[in-house]
Amino acid sequence: MGTGYVGLTTGACLSHLGHSVVCADVVPEKVESLSRGEVPILEAGLDDLVHEGIAEGRLSFVLGAENAVKGAEFVFLCLPTPQGADGAADLSFIKAAATEIGPHLQPDAVVINKSTVPVGSAGEVAKKLQRPDVHVVSNPEFLREGTAVSDFLNPDRVVIGADDAEVGKRVAALYERLPGETLVTDPASAETIKYASNAFLATKISFVNAMAAVCEEVGADVVDVVRGMGLDQRIGDKFLVPGPGWGGSCFPKDSHALVRIAENHGYQFGLLRSVIATNEEQFGRVANKIARFTGGAVEGKVIAVWGLTFKAHTDDLRDSPSINIIRRLLEVGATVRAYDPAVEAGSTDTRLAGIELVADPYEAAAGADVLAVLTEWPEFREVDFARVGEAIGGRHVVDARNLLDGAALKDQGFSYDGIGRS
Repeated sequence: MGTGYVGLTTGACLSHLGHSVVCADVVPEKVESLSRGEVPILEAGLDDLVHEGIAEGRLSFVLGAENAVKGAEFVFLCLPTPQGADGAADLSFIKAAATEIGPHLQPDAVVINKSTVPVGSAGEVAKKLQRPDVHVVSNPEFLREGTAVSDFLNPDRVVIGADDAEVGKRVAALYERLPGETLVTDPASAETIKYASNAFLATKISFVNAMAAVCEEVGADVVDVVRGMGLDQRIGDKFLVPGPGWGGSCFPKDSHALVRIAENHGYQFGLLRSVIATNEEQFGRVANKIARFTGGAVEGKVIAVWGLTFKAHTDDLRDSPSINIIRRLLEVGATVRAYDPAVEAGSTDTRLAGIELVADPYEAAAGADVLAVLTEWPEFREVDFARVGEAIGGRHVVDARNLLDGAALKDQGFSYDGIGRS
């Protein structure tokens, strides 16, 4: 159920593993285009798996839930759980789907929550199904956009939350061809594992960004600091990468949701609140770095931005740090001209309102007062900065991803400011 990043990847990968999969969506045009093998999202390897599944007759797409779940042994709920006004996850899509599919499920079917849902959601789904002869299991996804196919087929772990051990084994069998450890636990623990994992990763990023701020003040180099930390096996170097802040479809939503879950049960999650606040602070720090190159005020200035997606190798703009930073610049009167290889210059996406979109990095830089690199697309390393220098108005670069060779840019006459670099 659902053909977004999680649903389509899950369906295509399960088909690749030899299972017969029917993916359902409520948008007729989307079902039609997917049936033709047209994949609407940028995800490495997904096109190939969708085409393979369709060609071999193991993957199909249908409109509506009833046609998908009839006769199904397993039903995956891969639906959005957006952040509500109070920070809690909105389960309306999940509950509506459960209500709809309940009458059409075969006895002993297993309904699997793949979406990120609060503790207790398995019970909520069971209530909406009104089918005591049907099982509900939590099986959270741990997919990174841009590498979702690889993550699914080469998982660190598969987590399954089931009240019935035998049902847990049935779900585990779906993944038996995959490497990695399978952990079968109770639904509440499985649901919590997903939130705890994302909150901890967000914490690591906020910590390293805070350390980058300290490094700038004391004259240390955060790159060397992180390298030294990462050599300690107790710490490691994963997710200790300074940048403009964290964003995307999961970290912001899940961090706020976990705070709300904790508060609803009487615990004030001060640590995670600080992690969220530190991230917001980082957006402002990057905007201030840009403003410093224009004398402290950006009103009437042209800021060139390279990168709009929340990270490289995806076309996802949801809660992008880049857009958060750009909004701060637009609010104080800057003009922002931006290029991203995954965003069409003619895009009408409302999240990009007020941003002048262009077709290449040189056009973005032409006449700009400052150039800001906000997404770590590798192609930005290949740009001819001699050509940029001829076109740009002010030879100032803010590299919020520490992507470029700052020393080389300084040798070419640019002012350069990275993150945590003295």
